[in-house]
Amino acid sequence: MKKISVSLSGHQTSITLEPEFIDVLHTLAARNGKSIATIINEIDDTRAPNTNLSSAVRVWILHELIQRINQ
Repeated sequence: MKKISVSLSGHQTSITLEPEFIDVLHTLAARNGKSIATIINEIDDTRAPNTNLSSAVRVWILHELIQRINQ
């Protein structure tokens, strides 16, 4: 497990993900022309109130990959 530190709404926080998810997150961020922090902020803004941010990031990655498969 690895930690990623980001600023969410001006507050420092970190999420913990498996290295494989971090690698895919870097790849998807680059392909979308966004920083990892931007993507994590977008996920944070849209996740359900009781959803863990790390889990929300994993689900976002899964949805992005499924969309790419279905294109």
